[in-house]
Amino acid sequence: MKKAALFTLASLATASLAHAQDPGGFRIGVKLGGTYSNLSGDNVQNITGANYSSKLGDYKLGYNAGLAFQLPLSDDGFFAIAPEVLYNRKGYEIETQSKDNAALTAFPGATKVEQEQQRVLHYIDVPVLARINAGGLFFEAGPQVSYLFGSKTKSQTTIKYADGSKNKTDDPNQGFLDYTGLSQKDADKSDLAQFDIGAVAGVGYQAEGGLSIGLRYARGFNSLIDTKDTDNEPKAFNNAFTLQLGYLLPLGNR
Repeated sequence: MKKAALFTLASLATASLAHAQDPGGFRIGVKLGGTYSNLSGDNVQNITGANYSSKLGDYKLGYNAGLAFQLPLSDDGFFAIAPEVLYNRKGYEIETQSKDNAALTAFPGATKVEQEQQRVLHYIDVPVLARINAGGLFFEAGPQVSYLFGSKTKSQTTIKYADGSKNKTDDPNQGFLDYTGLSQKDADKSDLAQFDIGAVAGVGYQAEGGLSIGLRYARGFNSLIDTKDTDNEPKAFNNAFTLQLGYLLPLGNR
């Protein structure tokens, strides 16, 4: 009799826990991952300068991290809203090299001059995504509002010589530029627009225990070039792929 009672209690507890951990229920947790980003559009070189490539292989690596929520819209959790607040390091990089004599005259004995420029754009992203949960697999899409609160630029020149030696020089780092003014009396002036509105679409898998992995693509629709004093909006937009790991805890039964 006691064994039957214990078995019944254990069965009820297991069923209750499994119900609470349904991937479609209300959840709160964290996400972090990698970002692979660049800029695209007809007027990108207004920001980057010459020699910029928007090919997929020339994207810049960064990272993202933040809070994630999941709010069910249907009793079975099939439909949900998934808002997030993320810190995201986006940006672009340019790598060029020169072997022509005109570029090498300033460096006797040099066979090649390589230059690398990186600009990191520090964003707070707030996506609000409609989500379909289908047995662990999920699909998501929706709008995203982004706030650019700072940037940092770094460049490096590498000179390679015929004997195999090389010399690397870090150009003066301009440091972090604060566009908010919170860290100083006045905000740094920027050539970039601080707000962006875009769209996000992605797919992933979330286990009942709360662990998830997802891949998504985000595209900005507002030009990154500040257009306050421009009649015709120049075209330069954010593009970013993100691969995220997440852990979302269930908060009670639906």
